[in-house]
Amino acid sequence: MIHSSLKDLLARTADQLARGPIALIFVEDPAEIASTVQHHLKLGFRQVLVFLPAVVTIPEEVSALAHWVRYDTLAPRAVVAAVNAVVAVVPETTWIYYCYNAEYLFFPFCEHRNVREMLAFHAEERRDAMLCYVIDLYAGDLDRYPDAVSLDAAMLDRSGYYALGRRDPAADQPMERQLDFFGGLRWRFEEHIAPARRKIDRIALFRAQAGLMLRENHTLNIEEYNTYACPWHHNLTAAIVSFRTAKALRTNPGSMFDIWNFTWHNSARFEWHSQQLMDLGLMEPGQWF
Repeated sequence: MIHSSLKDLLARTADQLARGPIALIFVEDPAEIASTVQHHLKLGFRQVLVFLPAVVTIPEEVSALAHWVRYDTLAPRAVVAAVNAVVAVVPETTWIYYCYNAEYLFFPFCEHRNVREMLAFHAEERRDAMLCYVIDLYAGDLDRYPDAVSLDAAMLDRSGYYALGRRDPAADQPMERQLDFFGGLRWRFEEHIAPARRKIDRIALFRAQAGLMLRENHTLNIEEYNTYACPWHHNLTAAIVSFRTAKALRTNPGSMFDIWNFTWHNSARFEWHSQQLMDLGLMEPGQWF
């Protein structure tokens, strides 16, 4: 179904949005729209909402599988506004996930367990949100794939990730169980990335509740949602493998002429399997086996 606006979507789909989990996909360009939709449907999301500008064509092969919303995703605060609008109308405790096109969610054992099973376990551990690491993907041959996007030849960094303690700017003290995570292309090519956009952590999975709001730095206004684990033990975390940074570095005039290759000695072929991400320490199974 195609919706002319965000307002039209929310007015016409209230009953359907009452059954989560819901995936929100924000399309910035034509890259891999269909594969992004198909991947998240396969994971078990009950509803997939795709926000895309009027100039982007809806892929025919997935046109009947999602709700399509004409929306200016490149406008300032567009993603924040749309996510918060959905949070405001869905029933409390509904799980919501958001990502961009050419991004793919992975969680431990996702090859044989669906997202509903995973979130049920996470909720049983009294967790209302899940920390996700955005792991950069890139094509190994930029001559063959000039936009750096290739599902069949995707590479990722197998090392170079680190975390720093997050400080409360109001109190000037460390925040409990919160860290800022860095790595990937945003670290290796940081001279082309604004400081505020270098982090790779995103609270991309969370349960709606009254007053909850997403912020521009991919955190939420309830601080417990921004923690990586509960006080008692490690919890599940997830990864979003993403071509978004590679695409931006290859299309931005300030960087495209300086970058001829993304591969380095710590590049590895991405196997499209959750075990590889766990082996590299890029997501945590916690107590879920």
